[in-house]
Formats: sequence, structure tokens, C-alpha cells
Amino acid sequence: MRLNRFLASCGLGSRRKMDKLILEGRVSFNGAVVDNPGVIVDPLADRVAVDGSTVVFVPDEAVYLLNKPAGYITTLDDPQGRNTVQTFIEDIPLRLFPVGRLDKETTGLLLFTNIGKLCHRLTHPSFGVEKEYSILADGPLTTQRRRSLEQGVRLEEGVTSPARVIQEEMGGRRFHLILHEGWNRQVRRMCLEVGIRVLQLERVRYGFLDLEGVAVGTMRRLSPDEVTRLRTLVSLD
Repeated sequence: MRLNRFLASCGLGSRRKMDKLILEGRVSFNGAVVDNPGVIVDPLADRVAVDGSTVVFVPDEAVYLLNKPAGYITTLDDPQGRNTVQTFIEDIPLRLFPVGRLDKETTGLLLFTNIGKLCHRLTHPSFGVEKEYSILADGPLTTQRRRSLEQGVRLEEGVTSPARVIQEEMGGRRFHLILHEGWNRQVRRMCLEVGIRVLQLERVRYGFLDLEGVAVGTMRRLSPDEVTRLRTLVSLD
């Protein structure tokens, strides 16, 4: 994370105050005085000191829920300069990373955390965490198409686990699909394989979490009880 963000996350004050400390030459990075608030710090490897006193980083474990809008890729840095989800977490004084991915045009529920083991278990299909998607397709979900999705679809990685289809509307063009896996562009590829193309895709649920009260482009921090429930969901602790 950036040096000013690192210092703020250690409880030394706001980023603006940290910028002032750095510009005054009161901060050293691995033994050398620095005057650039944008220096990148690895909290677990680098040594930072203020006025000669080493700053101790104690990570605050957290999980955040974003209602992702379209047009952002799920990465924290993009060499091509495209919009990334880093935009939504850059003011949070924690080293967060996304839990899985949503492709650029897919909207909806995306989690961020700094708890590595929790992230791994939430994204691993063996723990069976349900992910529910709202889909608008260019054709109807016929009986055969539905049966194929619910039996499992063969993709490059193998045959998907059986999905569940619920809430059919608009003559079958809009429906919800519930999965346990999270392969790259899985929902779109599954639908193409059965003969329909996804026009709109939104993730509306992740385990017990949904988007209630979270507007598009905003996020909220999960409560301690919700984090505990997530841990229990994947048998962590």
C-alpha cells in the first residue's frame, strides 16, 4: 500500500496529516528518509519509522461488500489503464484484495478482505459457498436448456457442478442461477453452451449476503457477526 495509507492504517492520523509528516522529512523507509507519500510499502517486509521510532503494523481483519457497477475490472492494478475496482477501496486504510472476480460488465456483489485463509476458502468450490446470479438472456430458458444447466455443462475446465434455476420471468428470458464454483466468465459460458447469450448479469447473493441497502457503486463493511458467520460457513476457526 502507499506510504501515507500505511501510516494512516497504523493509527497515526489522517492521510493528509501523514502527507505533511512525510513532506517534512520525518519519515524513513528501510533506513532512508523519504519525502514521497506514494512510496509503496509492504507492511510485512519493509521497515517504516517516524521521528526515528519504528511503526508497528497490526492488521485489522475486515471484510467489505461492494455493489460493483459495470465498466470496472476486478484487479487492483491494470497496465492498460482500464478502470479497476481499486477505485472503490483506495480510501480504506487496509490492504484489501477482492474475493474472486466479476468480469468487466458483470455487476453486483463483490467481497474484499485482508483475511487470506477466508478468501481462499470462500473461493474454493470444495466449500460449496452459493453464488446467485440474476440473468437476462437473448432467448428463453427452454426445458432442455434448464435441464442442461441443472445437470452440469461441459466447459474447457471440465463439467460444471449442477446449478439451480429459480425465479423465471419474461417467458424464461430472465432467471436466477445458483452456482458453487467461480470459473472465469462461468455463467456467460454456461449459457452460451446451452444456446443463449447473456445480455445482463448481476451477482445478487454470496452465501447469506445480499445487496440490500447497498447502492450501485457503494460498499459497506461487514459487522463482526457477519464475518464470524462467513468463517463458520467455510469451517474456519
